[in-house]
Amino acid sequence: MIPNWKIYPRSQGHSTVYLRNVVNDPAITVGDYTIYDDFANDPRDFQRNNVLYHYPECNHDRLTIGKFCSIACGARFLFNAANHTLGSLSTYPFPIFFEEWGLPTDADSIAKAWDNHGDIVVGNDVWIGYEAVVLAGVTIGDGAIVGSRAVVTKDVPPYTIVGGIPAKPIRKRFDDAVIERLEALRWWDWDEEKIRRNLPAIQSGDIAALERAE
Repeated sequence: MIPNWKIYPRSQGHSTVYLRNVVNDPAITVGDYTIYDDFANDPRDFQRNNVLYHYPECNHDRLTIGKFCSIACGARFLFNAANHTLGSLSTYPFPIFFEEWGLPTDADSIAKAWDNHGDIVVGNDVWIGYEAVVLAGVTIGDGAIVGSRAVVTKDVPPYTIVGGIPAKPIRKRFDDAVIERLEALRWWDWDEEKIRRNLPAIQSGDIAALERAE
């Protein structure tokens, strides 16, 4: 586990951060070793610049990101307040302008301005490409890859590569049998020293060696 004080994984530069250690919103959970890289803005501002329309005090929505994920510059997570309601005759968000229109001021009434599709959940060892967008209600499975500038509107199965607008499956990274074995292994839950000892097998794709690992 990385110490809470450690923000930058590389001493050579400060464009990449351990995301867990720069996020303080209790409605955002990030796993160990997940990184965010930003060459355009300060990566420590991820919470403000990349998690958008997120009002958990009204919607109770959460962003959950697993361990060992790689999130590229400009990737964004669009939450429920971006979804102007389709159940009204107008998409104009009257409830959030309660002062102007004499409407109720409680959080539940304000939240009627938009449709709530739920949380965003990102699994472990996921790679999200440059300026990709993930919408509310989406779950991205372990080991998946989201292509650059893709717009993810639906769930992504584990170890699947998606791309495009809207994002669609391109191919699976491995066959179903290997995916099942990887999901059973869950190497990202091993302790740091066990991962370190088995990096050659992880990097070379030797799943049999990982299954024998101690």
